[in-house]
Amino acid sequence: MNRVILMGRLTRDPEIRYSQNDQTMAIARYTLAVDRRGRRDGNDGQQTADFISCVAFRQQAEFAEKYLRKGMKIAVTGRIQTGSYTNREGQKVYTTDVIVDDHEFCESKNAGASNAGGFAPAAENRPAPSEAVSDGFMNIPDGIDEELPWN
Repeated sequence: MNRVILMGRLTRDPEIRYSQNDQTMAIARYTLAVDRRGRRDGNDGQQTADFISCVAFRQQAEFAEKYLRKGMKIAVTGRIQTGSYTNREGQKVYTTDVIVDDHEFCESKNAGASNAGGFAPAAENRPAPSEAVSDGFMNIPDGIDEELPWN
């Protein structure tokens, strides 16, 4: 079985290309920075990451073009595909890519705003500091028809 599930942050905006065949197909390439769970000795206790190349086709590529941006935390499911080619210097280069079946957001726009370069945080429904009572709790406005979740 060849199945991959990854969660990480985009290192840059996806690169989108369109095939020049009879039927145009969108192809998106991006790199996902995935934190390693453990820490290695000799790197001063800093967490390390793997940078994994991902490729999405058709609708998934169009989704990536429209919604994915640098710094976003996403989850990817797909499969690993290996390949090789000969570069201009005549050297054989081996590749490993994750072919994306699906990707989804792992945090809200607000949570990603501090990590993503292009996000502007949406307006939050927090009370102004002047609306808070001195004990740190907000006054509940009159006219709320809903019951509180506790008695």
